[in-house]
Amino acid sequence: MVARVYEQIQELVAELGLKPGDRLTTETELAEIYDVSRSTVREALRLLEQEGAVHAVQGQGRFISASGSLRLERPMTKYESITEVLTARGYRVSSAVLDVSLSTADAKESEALGIDAGTEVIRLLRIRYGDDEPLVISANTLPRTTMPGPIEHRDWSGSLTAALAGHGHQVNASIATISAVELPEEWQQRYNLADLGPWLRVTEVGMSRQGERVLYAVDYHRGSEMSFSVLRHR
Repeated sequence: MVARVYEQIQELVAELGLKPGDRLTTETELAEIYDVSRSTVREALRLLEQEGAVHAVQGQGRFISASGSLRLERPMTKYESITEVLTARGYRVSSAVLDVSLSTADAKESEALGIDAGTEVIRLLRIRYGDDEPLVISANTLPRTTMPGPIEHRDWSGSLTAALAGHGHQVNASIATISAVELPEEWQQRYNLADLGPWLRVTEVGMSRQGERVLYAVDYHRGSEMSFSVLRHR
């Protein structure tokens, strides 16, 4: 709900043509416009303040900041699943599940997820296609406890973020690192992914609303087709 109101407020700013220094609609008015509680509006506004899009002046309200007029369609700072990212860019999304298995966490996985080495985990390797072109290779690890039940009876081709939410683990934030790399040679040969150029590797740990680390993801985004936008502040 907060994410939806956050986006709606951004759309309102664009529709009204508000410029830096202009006063934003009040909390009460926004709550009435979107038929939500003031606490929901307040949380959405807090996110905009953190991004520097708006700033509050005590006793006067909130105003559009200089960066508030620079709206990014898919900002890197917003947590989205791969399915959401590709769909938003207009792609017809499909997936190929290359491997899914039960294993025990290695040192890197246990550190990322905050679990003991040797803890049972699920490992998932997929190719995410956009209009039948390979765009993202996803290597995901999650604690076994987050997804109970036989792994062979689950459809792993859809959004993993949505699947986790279905088990009560709503991922709403992550810590991410981005680097330019070549796709591992083994994957290039085994999955016919050679000669596709450099890739952007996004390594991130997804955290639930409760603060649990529930997803360790290493996603390779095809460099010729995928890019990320970031709004920078001084």
